Amino acid sequence: MTALTSILAATDFSAPARHAVDRAARLAGETGARLTLMHAVSGSALAELRQWLGAGHASEQQLLDEARRSLEQAAADLAAARHVAVQTHLGNGPAVEQINQQADTVDADLLVLGARGSGFLRRLVLGTTAERLLRRATRPLLVVRQSAHEPYRRALVALDFSPWSASALQMARRAAPHARLVLLSAFQVPFEEKLHFAGVDTATISHYRTQSRAMATQRLYAAAHDAGLQPGHWEACVVEGDASQRIVEQEQELDCDLVVVGKHGQSAAEELLLGSVTRHVLAECSADVLVSTARTAATTT
Repeated sequence: MTALTSILAATDFSAPARHAVDRAARLAGETGARLTLMHAVSGSALAELRQWLGAGHASEQQLLDEARRSLEQAAADLAAARHVAVQTHLGNGPAVEQINQQADTVDADLLVLGARGSGFLRRLVLGTTAERLLRRATRPLLVVRQSAHEPYRRALVALDFSPWSASALQMARRAAPHARLVLLSAFQVPFEEKLHFAGVDTATISHYRTQSRAMATQRLYAAAHDAGLQPGHWEACVVEGDASQRIVEQEQELDCDLVVVGKHGQSAAEELLLGSVTRHVLAECSADVLVSTARTAATTT
C-alpha cells in the first residue's frame, strides 16, 4: 500500500470548508503527505468589479490582498493546531478549473472539499463547486461533513466488484490508515420480481437468494485477500437490497465516520458522469464520503 504523498484542500473560508481543511491537515499529519491549502478568487466577481469600477482599480487589488491574508491566516491556524507544514496557493478564476490545475501542479493524491450543509447534493444548486468538481474529478475526492475531532475510526467501503471497487478499497486504506474497515456488498436475487410473476415457487427463489449471498460473500473475502487485509483489521457486511439504500443504512447502523465508494459502479455506461449509487450516497450519508475515481483493468473474482 502506497501512502498519500500530496493533499490539496480547497477553502472558501466557510464553516464547512473549515471542517474540510482541518480534516486535510489531520490526514497530512497521519500520513506525512504534503498539504496545500488553496482558495480561488471568483473570476466573475473580479469581472463585475472591473465593469463597475474599471480595470486596474485599487479595489481589485484590495480584494486579492484580502483573500491572500485570509488564506495565509487559515494556513497558519492549521499549522499551529495540527503541527504540519502548509503551503498556500491563491487562484484567480473559475474554482473548478483552478482546483484541477493546482491538483496537477502539486500532483495531489487526494482533493479535500467541504460539503454544503447536511446534504449538498440533496439541495443542489446547479453549478456549485462541489457538484461540478465531483463530475469532472479525475483524482480521489474527499467530501467532508463532520468536524475532524479524531482520526477515522470506522470506514465503510462499498464494493460491487466493478472496475472501480478495488481502487476504492486501496484508497480507503490510504486515507484512513488507522480505521477498521467494513467491507459491504449488497446483493439482490436476479429478476426476483419476474420470477414471482412467472410463478416460480418460494423455495426455488429462496435457493437463489442463498446462492447470491454466498457468491457475494465469497467475492468480498477474495477482494479482502487480494488487498492484503489482515484478519481482525476488517469485517464483512453482506446485505440484501438496493445498494444505495443499504450503504446509507449501514453507515448509520455501524456508526461509520467515513464511507468510500467508486465514482461509478456496474452500470457506469448508463450514467453520464457520476454513478447513481454514488450520487445517492453523497446526498444521504451523514459521514464524510471518499469518492475513488480510479479504475482497475479487471474485477476481483
